[in-house]
Amino acid sequence: MGAKFTKIDEEFICENCKKTIKKLGYSCRNHCNYCLFSKHVDINPGDREETCKGLLKPVDIEVNSKKGYIIVFKCIKCGAIRKNKVAEDDNMELVYEIMKNKSKGGLY
Repeated sequence: MGAKFTKIDEEFICENCKKTIKKLGYSCRNHCNYCLFSKHVDINPGDREETCKGLLKPVDIEVNSKKGYIIVFKCIKCGAIRKNKVAEDDNMELVYEIMKNKSKGGLY
């Protein structure tokens, strides 16, 4: 049985760049579309049951033939790895910068 998914699409203030992030509208927004940071709040998508609450830094981009670009996050507080699809309004320049840095052997 797959992970339980709770749909939550709400506006929030990014704890990294402090910008107001609008609802996504077509799915659930889980990261800032400007700086790509997220917050470690879920065990299963949308459940808000994770106790860590650390910032999730975007450290890598994977390319999936079915899902497109996937952001790989690493929690600054506990080191957990999480992944989420790039949204239509995400900062693609930053996505490409992370990919470029990876190809040079470094992480964002």
